[in-house]
Parts: sequence; structure tokens; C-alpha cells
Amino acid sequence: MITDEIPTLWWNWMPDEVIRKRLLIDGDGAGDDRRINLLVKSFIKWCNSGSQEEGYSQYQRMLSTLSQCEFSMGKTLLVYDMNLREMENYEKIYKEIECSIAGAHEKIAECKKQILQAKRIRKNRQEYDALAKVIQHHPDRHETLKELEALGKELEHLSHIKESVEDKLELRRKQFHVLLSTIHELQQTLESK
Repeated sequence: MITDEIPTLWWNWMPDEVIRKRLLIDGDGAGDDRRINLLVKSFIKWCNSGSQEEGYSQYQRMLSTLSQCEFSMGKTLLVYDMNLREMENYEKIYKEIECSIAGAHEKIAECKKQILQAKRIRKNRQEYDALAKVIQHHPDRHETLKELEALGKELEHLSHIKESVEDKLELRRKQFHVLLSTIHELQQTLESK
């Protein structure tokens, strides 16, 4: 009954603590700690072996375990080197990503400038179109110059007519004045008679 409870208690305790200790001691879980313990036990058995055959057998086991440890160590070194290369690769990728992000920020800034410039151009075009519509409502410069020239000629003609009329008017005044003086003289002559 007591023996039945011990495995159950041990199993309930095992999943967390034992696995954690195994991972801490064993490293990557390749059984290195077990191999080293086995190598030490084999070495002690080899030292305490009574016969030459048993000693040779323990010696072969030690060599086998030692070669497994060397293989595991070589594998660990290869994994370590691979991890270093991967870290360098990740650093390189990280720098490339940083550069591409910086490039993207520069492109975004350039695009914003282009958008502002395009907005200015669009605004200028709209103002230009509005001014062009206003200008189209006015007559053409060539036509306006022709009209001005015609009006200038007409004005010159009218000023000649005005001068002619003024000259005639002046002549009529003088004639009227002469007529009045003559009438006045006639009146005086008539009165004196």
C-alpha cells in the first residue's frame, strides 16, 4: 500500500521539477549528463575490474561512451556555430530592414513633397483657367486695337468737323456783329432824319 502511493506521489511531482532539472543539467536534452555519468561509472568499473576481459570490455564501453560524448560535443559546436551564423544573418537582415525602412521614410517624405507640389500646380491651373475664362469674355487685343484706331480716326474726323463748325460759328458771329452794327447805324441814321 505504501509502495503504491510512492510512485503516484513521485509521478505527480515529476512533470514539473524533474523535467526542469533535466533541462538545466542536460542542456539541449541530448543525454550528455547521462553519458558522462555512464563514463564515470565505466571508469570506476574498469579500475575495479578483476579480470582482463572485463577490463577490456569496460575499456571498450568507455571508448564508445567517450566517442558519443565527442560526437555530441561536435554536434553542439556545430549548432553553436550555426547559431552564430544565424545571429549574424539576422543582424544583417535587421540592418537591411532598417535601411529599407529609412529608404521608405525618405520616399514617403519625397512623395509628400511631390503631393504638395502637385496641389500647388493644380491650384495654379484652376486659377489660370478662371483667369482664362474672364479674359475670353473680353475682346481680343488685335480687335481692340483696331477699334481704338477706328475710334481715333472718328475722333480726329469729329474734331475737324468741330473746328469747321467753330470756324463757321465764329464767322457767323462776326457777320452777326457786323449786321447788328449796321442795324444800329441804320437806326441812328433813321432817327437822325
